[in-house]
Amino acid sequence: MKKISIYIVLVAVGLVLGWLLFGNEEANKESSPVTAQEAKKQMWTCSMHPQIMKTEPGKCPICGMDLIPVDHDHQGGLSKEQFKLTENALALANVQTTIVGNSGGESNVLIVSGKISENEEANAVQASYFSGRIERLHINFTGEEVKAGQALATIYSPELVKAQQELITAASLKSTHPELYKAVRNKLKLLKLSDSQINQIESSGKVKEYFPIYATVSGTVSEKLAEQGDYVKQGQPLFKISDLNSVWANFDVYENQISNFKVGQAIVITTEAYPTEVFKAKIAFIDPVLNPDTRVVKMRAVIDNKDRKLKPSMFVKGKTDRVSHSKETLTVPATAVLWTGKRSIVYIKPKPDEPVFEMREVLLGQKTGEDYEITGGLQAGEEIVTYGVFTIDASAQLQGKKSMMNRKEEPNASVNVPTEFKNQLQVVYDRYIALKDALIDSDSKQAKQLASAIEKAIAAVDMKLVPNEATHKQWMAIDHAITESAVVITKSSDIEEQRKVFKKMSNQLILAVQNFGINKATYKLYCPMADSDSGAYWLSNEEKVLNPYFGDKMLKCGEVKEKINNK
Repeated sequence: MKKISIYIVLVAVGLVLGWLLFGNEEANKESSPVTAQEAKKQMWTCSMHPQIMKTEPGKCPICGMDLIPVDHDHQGGLSKEQFKLTENALALANVQTTIVGNSGGESNVLIVSGKISENEEANAVQASYFSGRIERLHINFTGEEVKAGQALATIYSPELVKAQQELITAASLKSTHPELYKAVRNKLKLLKLSDSQINQIESSGKVKEYFPIYATVSGTVSEKLAEQGDYVKQGQPLFKISDLNSVWANFDVYENQISNFKVGQAIVITTEAYPTEVFKAKIAFIDPVLNPDTRVVKMRAVIDNKDRKLKPSMFVKGKTDRVSHSKETLTVPATAVLWTGKRSIVYIKPKPDEPVFEMREVLLGQKTGEDYEITGGLQAGEEIVTYGVFTIDASAQLQGKKSMMNRKEEPNASVNVPTEFKNQLQVVYDRYIALKDALIDSDSKQAKQLASAIEKAIAAVDMKLVPNEATHKQWMAIDHAITESAVVITKSSDIEEQRKVFKKMSNQLILAVQNFGINKATYKLYCPMADSDSGAYWLSNEEKVLNPYFGDKMLKCGEVKEKINNK
């Protein structure tokens, strides 16, 4: 009986195991058509160029990297107008976003650049009180700290020797000629001798050949104006002494920003030397005269500097609240807006936690400082792209989505172009580099000639070599923009205007080089202070930073952002 029970249990266990093994296999067989269908939909893409979509594994036609499978779940849930970048592509593009209408954002803040300088109200010039030869300088270098009453120099003065002899003589006659005696003493006082020094000379009856020059103020020697052995005249400057316990922050305010500043307005100052610290001050002066060449006015703030952290010539940035806008009007940074003809667009990021983007047409109002008012197309709280907009737009075009240059969806475009097309684009690039060098040298005349050469080179590029419709549209947009920029530079003799237009030309040529390629590697550089602190890119054959937007004023401002390998 027991054996029968054991057999029954064993049979039952066997049935259960059989169902688990073979029942699941049947279920898998039933579901296999779905899996096969999903397998057929498997797409392959490039982690560096997400616009590449292939139905089978292989190499990326742009960079040659192995294609990776697309994560369908991760790509799901996108509308026809939306597209996605990989995290790697997003990081390489240096994309930055901001929330529209976010009171804590930069849209309500004005940023100006400037330099620290000495507080001229606290400066003093130490001069020689009498003529003579400097026998010894007690201060040997700039930057040395001095205190009031400290000896700065020792001078041999024939004039002072003669005045002492007159005193000794007048002292012997002071009972009979008191007026003469008094006049001689006053003469020595005018030569900055103290009563004790005069009394000592009178009592000793001896002439002193050398006399010290004493500091009348405390501070830092900011300029040394004489050397040991020099002959100096009465009143001739010897040293410039600055009190650096307070300094000036001098800012350049552009014409369209003037209305946002007033004397007494609070301003927060930061510097790269102390990135975690802020220095609070108030605007103390706004120049009443506009510089006709640079179109800026000088503005300054006085900063307490008792800890001596801020040094003259140090670069700083000032942040202050702009004039308040009405509650109904939204503002976005000018860097967020792209426009072609009458269309103005921005790119929104509808999914905060995913690198998903979508083009949005907007209506622009007034431009205030470096922001545009938005009168339609956006709502407060939406997230928009503020930096890297051209890269996002290029990705949209190559993925056939709505972009600056195409309203409708287009089939995916290939970025492969004939070698002949690259050779023609190379000529445009080479002339662009020559224009960049002319702007570095601040040579507006040469810049005009080179811009004309670029206009001819871009006209010689055969657009028929790019037959793909989407890619052809993209090239035509770049062609038109570069030509337009070249014409403006050719007609202008104002180096600052040429540099401003050069930024637009650079953005388009960067797009061309990145998407179509040339016959050499190039470097993409960026200066955050160019174009009134909105930042600007440019291309260069070398990694060395030579800034075309400032020339010798700020030649080294900038950094290499990317090496574009086109070979």
